[in-house]
Amino acid sequence: MNTFFKWFILVLLVVAAGVFSYSYLNDGIFNESLSPKKTVAFEVDDIELKVVYNRPSKRNRDVFGALVPYNKVWRTGANEATTFETSKNLTIDNKLLPAGKYTLWTIPNDTSWNVIFNSKMYSWGVNETMEAMREPQYDVATIRAEPQKISTTVEQFTIAFDNSTDNLFLTLAWDTTKVAVPLK
Repeated sequence: MNTFFKWFILVLLVVAAGVFSYSYLNDGIFNESLSPKKTVAFEVDDIELKVVYNRPSKRNRDVFGALVPYNKVWRTGANEATTFETSKNLTIDNKLLPAGKYTLWTIPNDTSWNVIFNSKMYSWGVNETMEAMREPQYDVATIRAEPQKISTTVEQFTIAFDNSTDNLFLTLAWDTTKVAVPLK
């Protein structure tokens, strides 16, 4: 075999290995994730907020009280633990949340939700037995929020910032349920 073909095959193998390594290390380039990663950012005045989470889909399933059981800690999304970051101190339900990065956990119920900001960063949202990885001793703030029934079905879990009423809310919506957490 001549030298040109040897080099050509070597370069081709290196490029192929690089493409497959990139695909393995970064959410994949050959398939679409069932729960794609999403980053939501909000900036007003001198405050910057950011949430990074994965968006599971309803796919004709019962969600709250079934897929996401009531009265159990939920990673508030899919795959990795959801993170919430603030550049300034916030007041949430009269509780101080210092500037920093937190994991966001919830305990859904049909009449109220606990929304939990936890200071420990977790590599994944659940352990090998599918239990939430949250460790309560790292909880910085826990607030109660009332779930609202909404008229339209939200197919893919959505976290957003809403300041349409001149008050800032962190909103969580999926299926026919929406939870709004006031941020000050």
